[in-house]
Amino acid sequence: MPSRRAAKQIHVSIVAGNPATLEGLRAYFDRVGVASHGTETVRDVEQMPPATTAVVLFPDDFAVEEVEPRLLALRRARPSVLVVLVTREPTSFKTAVSADGRSLPPIVLPRPAFGWTILDAIREHAEAGDR
Repeated sequence: MPSRRAAKQIHVSIVAGNPATLEGLRAYFDRVGVASHGTETVRDVEQMPPATTAVVLFPDDFAVEEVEPRLLALRRARPSVLVVLVTREPTSFKTAVSADGRSLPPIVLPRPAFGWTILDAIREHAEAGDR
């Protein structure tokens, strides 16, 4: 019987200023067996656990001038971590999501986005990396 490679374990860091958004997405990830942790402070985006494979950031909950430099720093420090931005204003983060040739380009999803939409984007990226 051919051996199957184990799927890459996904660990998601969630950054949302709204406690209901944060807890709702964490609860969804728990139900589907995805490891996650979260914070309501955008400053913490750079303090994610080493096992983090994706960061889901709700940047509309914070000031653009606070999000953009932290997002750029995250991409420099952890270029293999996938960043998923869930936003109503994707053009506000144009610089932070531009391809830089060093890190994974962020995925931008329109807000509101359901947990399964976010997870599908993360899983699609993880599966592409396994190929």
